[in-house]
Amino acid sequence: MAAVSPPTFRTRPGRLEGRIALITGGTSGIGKATALLFSQEGATVVITGRRLELGQEVVAEIEAQGGRAVFLAADHTNAEDCRQVVERIIADFGRLDILFNNAGVVLSGTAESTSEEDWSHTLDLNVTAVWRMSKLVLPYMRAQRGGVIINNASDWGLVAGKNAVVYCASKGAVVQMTRAMALDHARENIRINAVCPGDTFVERWVQKGYFSGTDSGAVEAGLQTLGEALPMGRVGQADEIARAVLFLASNDSSFMTGATLVVDGGNTAM
Repeated sequence: MAAVSPPTFRTRPGRLEGRIALITGGTSGIGKATALLFSQEGATVVITGRRLELGQEVVAEIEAQGGRAVFLAADHTNAEDCRQVVERIIADFGRLDILFNNAGVVLSGTAESTSEEDWSHTLDLNVTAVWRMSKLVLPYMRAQRGGVIINNASDWGLVAGKNAVVYCASKGAVVQMTRAMALDHARENIRINAVCPGDTFVERWVQKGYFSGTDSGAVEAGLQTLGEALPMGRVGQADEIARAVLFLASNDSSFMTGATLVVDGGNTAM
């Protein structure tokens, strides 16, 4: 049976018109797809990442579509990098309306096989960086009387998966941190929600050798095998997650805070 293709969507333009949005880890995958979509919806987009060439490529793609984007090199496990990113945005634009805490890492391992280094690195990037970036932007959002924070969690932050102890632990922490921060800032017109993607195809799957080969046939066969385990019969695409993030970033979700928006092809329903 051929793999099921995702539906084609049309967006209503302008939902983020005039807003300044920061997307951490915005050079590939879900981050890149979200940057492109936010730009199409009128936002000025700031993306971060560790690879200059990838960041420049995304900026060029956004500018070619008539959008406005900036790339800032940053390692979000480094507190000084995080501080400089936020201060640069405020200095250049005077405000920050949307923060999408997207930067993260996926490392496999059981409790026994996970190394101290892998445990620390995963928590530093997947949890501490989310707290740190939120802590840095919250005073500015409070001063401007509003803002939106979206944290990229996972369906494995809600249900467990095998051979993924530290990843599940980190994403479960993001879900609970999102809820706690949402309560703390609900009366300040700062909405804080989490998106929980399921299996979503991103370029690094190919780069890390998740399939039997790198040609299109091997990738298609691998995606079909993965998709057969999900109720919808396919894995997600990055732009499908981006549309959920857009919903949380826009006024379409104006009465939502502390929520976990699950986009997982039905995985957590099983």
